[in-house]
Amino acid sequence: MRFGLFIPQGWRYDLVDVAPEDHWKTMLSLLHYADNAAAGEPLPGGEFAWDGVWVYDHFHTTPTPSTEATHEAWTLMAAFAAASQRVRLGQMCTCMAYRDPTYLAKVAATVDHVSGGRLEMGIGAGWYEHEWRAYGYGFPSAGERLRALDEGVEIMARMWRTGSSGTFEGQRYQVDGALCYPQPLQRVVVDGEGAKPSIPLWIAGGGEKKTLRIAAQHAQYTNFDGSPEGFAHKSAVLEQHCRDLGRDFGEITRSANYNVVIGETEQDVADRLDRIEEHARRWFPEKADDNVASWRGGPLVGTPEQIVETLTGLRDQGLGYAIGYFPFAATDRDQLELFQRQVIPALQS
Repeated sequence: MRFGLFIPQGWRYDLVDVAPEDHWKTMLSLLHYADNAAAGEPLPGGEFAWDGVWVYDHFHTTPTPSTEATHEAWTLMAAFAAASQRVRLGQMCTCMAYRDPTYLAKVAATVDHVSGGRLEMGIGAGWYEHEWRAYGYGFPSAGERLRALDEGVEIMARMWRTGSSGTFEGQRYQVDGALCYPQPLQRVVVDGEGAKPSIPLWIAGGGEKKTLRIAAQHAQYTNFDGSPEGFAHKSAVLEQHCRDLGRDFGEITRSANYNVVIGETEQDVADRLDRIEEHARRWFPEKADDNVASWRGGPLVGTPEQIVETLTGLRDQGLGYAIGYFPFAATDRDQLELFQRQVIPALQS
């Protein structure tokens, strides 16, 4: 199993205890922490601690909009690419309709070059209605957003693999000869035809009729429900779509995101949950109850032994990559370091 780490960028009120002029320094420090861990001595299984660092693609805070800073995802991708050496760089996930796919393909190809071939493309249909409307995107129906995802992924894949979009006449996008040079540095095996220039595609979302079918068509990775029951169910749906389309299910690495609350003892865990509740009631009191409930009920809340047990079961179900969000990582790395010391080696041995 491989592991990724979310860098606090403000979206989840996770930079509010840092002076604005120190935000970049804080994010950069965590990037270097992950990059150094990635470049250090391998763990017992021969792998490194952190495979990748991740950001969210959002423009203002959740669960309520506010004037607290939220740093933009693709600007951070370019900055991270230049400021790191080994760790991979991803977004979970880029909203397809926030940028035209032709433009996004060009941006991603350039970042792939800046990074030396370390970029991941996490992509989804988008959901944060207030943000959509606030930035002038409207809020199309779920069907329209999924159509944009399906068509946009096809356009990007064409541009990366061949250098041109060709002529594409979709219901959402129409393009004719958009060029993508340089092509990405990375190579991805496509439809059994051998490796072609491309960037690994992570299709995010668990919609069973459309999103998982799009994933079965295009994805090298998926990202959906990480609870044991939910993961098993979504995996079965994805496998059936692969069977229907003639895709090898084993070609797709399945991933999930987790809110991680870890402590040496159950009392430590309880104390950390209390701190999360205090933070929520301070910054978004009207949404605090739901927010705190989602933390307390998460799969990766517990002692190292409990979390290892949960992840071992998920690994046995086929989970290949876990992306962890650690509360207060901007100012306190205790949980992050405990996870790195006691959880990651157990899953890689």
